Formats: sequence, structure tokens, C-alpha cells
Amino acid sequence: MTDERPVLVWHCAGPWLAISSGAYGGGLGVRSWVLNATVPPGYDRPDPAEHIQEVATRLGLAGAGTGLLTAVDVRHVVSATSHGVTVQVTTGVSQPVWAAGPDVAAVGCQPGTINVVGWSPVRLSDAALVNAVATVAEAKAQALGEAGVDGTGTCTDATVLLCPADGTAEPYGGPRSRIGSLLARTVHQAVSAGLRVPDPTIWPEPTTGRSFR
Repeated sequence: MTDERPVLVWHCAGPWLAISSGAYGGGLGVRSWVLNATVPPGYDRPDPAEHIQEVATRLGLAGAGTGLLTAVDVRHVVSATSHGVTVQVTTGVSQPVWAAGPDVAAVGCQPGTINVVGWSPVRLSDAALVNAVATVAEAKAQALGEAGVDGTGTCTDATVLLCPADGTAEPYGGPRSRIGSLLARTVHQAVSAGLRVPDPTIWPEPTTGRSFR
């Protein structure tokens, strides 16, 4: 927890190759940690990268990393694994948008945020990592459509995918490739489960004496 709000942190056992659309540490490169931090509803800091760096510093995270923010209570994270491919997803769709809908400037853009963090057990080529990001978006949109959500995502969705930095690289990451097909199914499973959380911005009060803080 930081500032009374929960943070998910993943430490890589060694340097892993990552592709990230995160506000901090985005792009393609070697990363040693990932964080996904809960922020208040209506969050409007103009410097999310600096905010994430502040959180990382307080948590003692060293080296190159990448970070995401969400209004979802990240304790609602949903995990899915298939044959070594693992994803962990926080799903918030309070403000869904259509990718090819009206100009954002005309309708406004409020945070909703589906954050996907995924791991491949084998090395992916740079092109395959780019391909895999598209696969995540397709699987996410499929889950949203099946659930009747009026949109293909939110305007603040982010994805981080990691794989070993060494080894023979898989050349493809599309939905019918070896790794991409597993990634698509795990993302679809996790997002579908996340959509069933009644209000992901709130962690329910425990019914026993157990404390979640």
C-alpha cells in the first residue's frame, strides 16, 4: 500500500524484454519490475510518469521498470494461465469508448482503464511482441462484446507484455500463433472474469475480523 491505496508489483527474476504502453517506462526494452497502482476516481495529475516514479521510489524499486495507473482497486486483479502464458488483469469499464467512435475532444475522456500485464515463457521477436499487443486488444474487445459492454475498451487502457531476453525468438504473436493463441485465451478469460466484479473501484469490507490494510 502507498498513500493508503494498493499497488501491485511484479519483480522479474532477471532482466526481461518488455513492450509497454504504460505511462512510465513505456516502449520496448529490458525491464526488471512492473507496477500497477490504484489512484482516486477523477485522478487528474498532469504528470503520471512522475507520479509512478514517486511510487516506485517509495517502494524501493531499482533499475528499469514500467508502471500503470488505474482507478480500479488492484486487489480485484484476475489471473489466468495456460501452458506457461500468464496474464494478470485489472478491469475497469465505467467509461467505455469505441475505438473508431467520435473524436475524444468532442466527448471527453474519463479514466476507466483495463490494464493487462502478461508473460510469455519463451522469447518473442520484437515484431511478435508488437503483434501480441494487437492480440491482447482483440481478445479484450471480444470479451467486452460478449458481455454487452458498449465499447471496445477505454481511452486509458494499457498493456505490458514480457518475455525472456534470451533464447530463440518466436516470430509471431498473432491470435493463431503458438504463444499468441494462448495469450488471447488467457486475456479473454481474465477480462471476462473482471467484468463480473460488481464495482471494481471498491474493495468490500470484510465480513470477519480480518483486515485488508
